[in-house]
Amino acid sequence: MILLKVVLMISIVVLAYNNNISTCEAIWIEVGSTGVTKCVSEDIKQNVVVIADFSLVNLEDVSSQLLPVLSIKVTSPYGNNLHHQENVTHGQFAFTTTEAGTYFACFWVDEGHKATTSVTVSLDWRTGIAAKDWESVARKEKLEGIELELRKLEDAVDTIHQNLIYLKTREAEMREVSETTNGRVAWYSIMSIGVCITVSVLQVFHLKLYFRKKKLL
Repeated sequence: MILLKVVLMISIVVLAYNNNISTCEAIWIEVGSTGVTKCVSEDIKQNVVVIADFSLVNLEDVSSQLLPVLSIKVTSPYGNNLHHQENVTHGQFAFTTTEAGTYFACFWVDEGHKATTSVTVSLDWRTGIAAKDWESVARKEKLEGIELELRKLEDAVDTIHQNLIYLKTREAEMREVSETTNGRVAWYSIMSIGVCITVSVLQVFHLKLYFRKKKLL
């Protein structure tokens, strides 16, 4: 029974690890003609390594005179500039997150490009375990075979644990914001009802005074 539980736990970790690795597959982005900006974003916690490679695809049939060039800008959740390149067809950027939140990578075609058709950008965005150079780790720590795979699983478990803690923290923050908002809405509702009652009472007194002056009461 214990062996079955251990096997089940290892299977779950392997599945989670494989799912995590699959998220680092390259994506293709259609960037419009000059003046159009296309951005991709990801919510990342603090102290996470991010490595990305980007390149234009299907350039074989494009003449050198009409070869499109890109500009790229990577920004942090607070708007800090992490990477900026102009007039490139490919490149790479890397950084370690210093703040938790949504990170943006924006692409646009430089104004010197005369073509009116859109271009396709291949972006290979890797974070956490997927961004680690396992060959260097294996050489440095002299790991191979099962030892290396176990090390990967160990890091995967640690990453999953850290992500769960991060999600729990974000949930607590959002719950606190929601409770604060609900409390303010309740107070505003009570104040609105109080104002309505006060205005109604004042209107009644005003009408009584008016009718008395007119000797209708």
